[in-house]
Amino acid sequence: MAKSSSSSNQASKEAPKKEAPKKDAPIKVISVNRAAYHDYFVERTIEAGISLVGTEIKSIRDGKVNLRGAYGIARNGELWLENAHIAVYEHGNRYNHEPMRNRKLLLHRREIEQLQAKVATKGLTLVPLKLYLKVGKAKIELGLCRGKKLYDKREAITERDVKRDLERVIRKG
Repeated sequence: MAKSSSSSNQASKEAPKKEAPKKDAPIKVISVNRAAYHDYFVERTIEAGISLVGTEIKSIRDGKVNLRGAYGIARNGELWLENAHIAVYEHGNRYNHEPMRNRKLLLHRREIEQLQAKVATKGLTLVPLKLYLKVGKAKIELGLCRGKKLYDKREAITERDVKRDLERVIRKG
């Protein structure tokens, strides 16, 4: 009888098992680079992690991020995010971060080599499209993009205007 009571005590002392994060976990979008969608054709998207310091993640959670003009570049087998502005954390101390510092992007080596080859041969650019939080971690959606010509931009604007007018007519009628 004593053995059964001790085994029940062991079972109650064990910590509950944590479940693995789901693939379709909810995401909280922090920043969207709308200028990128206007200036580029997005051919493919890639999700990457970002290497951050403590005050940067706090500033990201506050939503103080600007991706306009930012781009990704491969150097020495690593991928870097340059020209992205993450504001200084208001409640930070002397260990606050530099707002425009280059941040390392976290991808598998094979993915980095594939992206590097496409950028070099096809004349594509790596542009950050979205920054979001997924399961508590900051992630960035990079787009493999081709630049638009001026007439492409005009065409997109007229398309958008026609679509808006059509929606207006449907709502009224």
